[in-house]
Amino acid sequence: MTDNFEDVTGFGLTDASEHVLLTKQTECVFMWANAMGDPVGVVMNFVARDGRIWLTGSGQRKRFAALRRRPRASIAVSSRGTDIGVSQSLTLKGDVILHEDAATKAWFYPALAARVRPGDKAQQAAFASFLDSPRRIVIELIPELRIGFDSENMFKGTGAGDSRTQV
Repeated sequence: MTDNFEDVTGFGLTDASEHVLLTKQTECVFMWANAMGDPVGVVMNFVARDGRIWLTGSGQRKRFAALRRRPRASIAVSSRGTDIGVSQSLTLKGDVILHEDAATKAWFYPALAARVRPGDKAQQAAFASFLDSPRRIVIELIPELRIGFDSENMFKGTGAGDSRTQV
């Protein structure tokens, strides 16, 4: 039991909670360093598969030149907008591999389409078709560091209130 929120490192996500968060949430903030070394981030849709995070964008975007120079990135995911019911977050940091091969695109486009257009096969097919553009690149983030937070664990550890109250 703790008497303040100074150190929340003990209130992390369990592996099961992390899995649920990555399954239910479709958006993350993808972050990298630009040519000046400044941090930059954008909201993107993602697919979690085999312990890695997969995203995509058009190759003319500046993030791809930056990722080629420095193939490191991170993402931040929140439970906001999901039906999880408590405030959870996850940050993952690691190396990046950029994929431009047909085999990666063949599984990734339908997987992403199914996440952002669930239940409607026609919309999924249309979405995947629009992704298949000449400069499209698939980003694979290989996490080496995980930082998770679960408000339910925090409230259990402090007695500060109901865990269903979003923090």
